[in-house]
Amino acid sequence: MPGGRGAHRHSDPQALARQRAFVETVGRLAEPLCSAEGMELVHVEYQREPGGLTLRLYLDKPGGVTLDDCVDISRQLEDILDVHTQDAPPYRLEVSSPGLDRPVGKLEDFIRFTGHRAKIRLNTDINGRKNFTGVLAGVVDETIQIQVDNETVSLNFNDITRARLINYNGER
Repeated sequence: MPGGRGAHRHSDPQALARQRAFVETVGRLAEPLCSAEGMELVHVEYQREPGGLTLRLYLDKPGGVTLDDCVDISRQLEDILDVHTQDAPPYRLEVSSPGLDRPVGKLEDFIRFTGHRAKIRLNTDINGRKNFTGVLAGVVDETIQIQVDNETVSLNFNDITRARLINYNGER
């Protein structure tokens, strides 16, 4: 599970580490539940929003995720999280489908979606840039290759804070 992709703007390394650990725990707890229900856990986000902290899970399955699927997973997951994440600050749980701007958070996803357009944000800059939009061009070790204009840029997977496909229509 990704370590909190898209979920942080903390300058405190300890807070960031706690947040990543929480996201990883949620992923480990949610993955078997989603699999048992015939769904893929696409991505987990945990971030501060205007209404407070939000824990957001994105699910997918062949033919698409329904509202009933989201409600079912949300109800079951709330009980699991109440038992296993008692130390977490209060948050709002949201469960949804990935939509057109599908999050990409697992290393395997960057491989799976090679050839698709994506927007990636880093927590460190490369030549003064933190945001890259282009076509995913593969993965070498833990380095994401993205074709931006006529140049291939190498991005360290661990430096990615947010990555989304652009106008993904469900084709794999």
